[in-house]
Amino acid sequence: MALQVLQEKLKNLWIGWEIRMLVLLSLSLQIILILFGSRRKYIAKSWIKIPVWLAYLAADSVATVALGNLATSQGDYGVNSQKLSHQLQVFWAPFLLLHLGGPDTITAYSLEDNELWLRHFLGLVVQVGVAFNVFIQSWSNNTLTFLAIPVFIAGVTKYGERTWVLWSSSTASFKDSLLLTLDPSPSLVKINMKGDIEDQQECRGSHDLLEAHFLFKRFSFLFAGLVLSNNEVMKSRKIFDKKSAEEAFNLVSIELGFMYDLLYTKAIVVYSRLGIFLRCITFLSSISALVLFSIFINFHGYPLTDICISYFLLLGAVVLEVYSFIQHFSSDWTKLIFLIKSKNAYQQNICGTSTCHAQSNHKRWSKSMGQFNLISFCLKEDISITSIYINGVLKLLGVRKFFEKYLHLTSKDVNLQLQEIVNSQILNLPVDLGKTILDRRGDYVLKEKYLFDLSDNEWFIVDREFDESLLTWHIAIDICYHQDLDKHGDNFDHLKCKLSTCISNYMLYLLIFCPSLMPKGNGELRFRDTCDEVTQFFESERGVIGNKKIEACKMLFQRKKEIMREDFSVVDSGCYLANDLQSLELKENWSCEKKWEMISEVCVEMLTYAANHCEWKEHGQQLAKAGELLTHVSLLMAHYGFSAQYDPRAWNIS
Repeated sequence: MALQVLQEKLKNLWIGWEIRMLVLLSLSLQIILILFGSRRKYIAKSWIKIPVWLAYLAADSVATVALGNLATSQGDYGVNSQKLSHQLQVFWAPFLLLHLGGPDTITAYSLEDNELWLRHFLGLVVQVGVAFNVFIQSWSNNTLTFLAIPVFIAGVTKYGERTWVLWSSSTASFKDSLLLTLDPSPSLVKINMKGDIEDQQECRGSHDLLEAHFLFKRFSFLFAGLVLSNNEVMKSRKIFDKKSAEEAFNLVSIELGFMYDLLYTKAIVVYSRLGIFLRCITFLSSISALVLFSIFINFHGYPLTDICISYFLLLGAVVLEVYSFIQHFSSDWTKLIFLIKSKNAYQQNICGTSTCHAQSNHKRWSKSMGQFNLISFCLKEDISITSIYINGVLKLLGVRKFFEKYLHLTSKDVNLQLQEIVNSQILNLPVDLGKTILDRRGDYVLKEKYLFDLSDNEWFIVDREFDESLLTWHIAIDICYHQDLDKHGDNFDHLKCKLSTCISNYMLYLLIFCPSLMPKGNGELRFRDTCDEVTQFFESERGVIGNKKIEACKMLFQRKKEIMREDFSVVDSGCYLANDLQSLELKENWSCEKKWEMISEVCVEMLTYAANHCEWKEHGQQLAKAGELLTHVSLLMAHYGFSAQYDPRAWNIS
């Protein structure tokens, strides 16, 4: 009997608080999205990804359920306090529409969400209909009814904006909008390619924004799968030829930032005249509702809890609008519009202001690259104390094998030295080779620069799958690095060596964690088989090598098998390649430094090969994950004239 009474009390408690909890949860999810939605653009940490992912998935469902509960709760109320409480709760319905419209900082979590714009349009029709039904059924001449009208207008406006943005950013609409553009450059941005911009070096921050937008309006065609002309190649190359590596990468990051905003936020609306007008409407509606609610509502006539929740919703709507305005004001788009509208921007030296300097230092992507090392993974090394505890929990749950590789995942900064070696090698590529240069994945460097004979395939590049070559060179580079480290001790600090290992580990990270970015093949299966072979080898030699990386690489370096070369496994190939690379130092005019210079150039060529054999849609997906170095390299190469999406005539650049 007591249990039934308790169940009845809990049921009544849930019925009384269900709508309140859902409304507060919906507001909380909006706060998470607006605070962290834009930060995922340049922060690649899990503490950003997981909350945004959960909030984005739950936000619409929570608001929809809350609206549905408000719609089904219409009826007679025996107690006057319950009737008053319900009247105030009906006032919350327009706020749920406001939440369904979402913040300006995130409209889509991934590109697939843009393709679901029709579903959101249907949701717009249904949810506005439900909210309107709730509004009409509870219509009366009290103040709350009239206060709900401006919030209702703001909610419909926000929801309509989001649906229109999703449609505009969908693949078909995006492509159609570009095809309708006769001149890809905006009429207000005219860049004199003979040097007008180049003469304005004192205004670097604004200079970058103008150039980046000029290029963005052209190279957005790549993301739509369209072909660019010879004219675009010449214009972009003239801009980048005089750039340093840091300036070139910065320019590309601004471009990709524009593309991120176009694909994942309301930028296409917010920064237009219509968007500014609509933003004024939503802000004035929210602030007027807050002020009038404070003046005309009798607080003693309604439950205190519902009054507090109403204030939370009103204040939340106003604060979120103000926060969005602050973000818009400090964005690249606002700065760009200000520069374009200022007829004599350079003469007025606008960039001398503190705002411009802050803008030029604005972080636009993570500037980090994932690192994954095969030998360390097989040795179970490089695991932090936290990862050890996580490993124990995963083992207890029976899913350790599936998540184990994530415990060995690390990252490194994309430093200036790495940018310089990549930019220098791309800049020095012979343009007259045309599209054939895009198929070079290390063989061009070995054959043309270092004059090696590749006919016998001793370098494990020609006539092999790319993922096989990548794994072979990854193992060989790791072995060579630790061999040289063991030989030279702490004095071994060769820059090209560190860059080579960094790029090699990054390429393996892409193969394992981002296979969609890599050329098609059996990379994941080959990686698993290679790991099994290396692990078995280490287990058989555990008494000799213990758990030390240098000793493990030394054992692999000494590993020999009397079998035909074509029957080599990836591990065998890596070990033999390491021996060949180390033996280079025995030749005349070869040194450790020259060897690592060659290896670094092979790594960069593999990186550029992967960058140009990834679809631009996949590059677009990575923009929502704080960006990838591979995407920046791909766009940088396109600016220099190396892209499969150029008209064939574009390869004869004088």
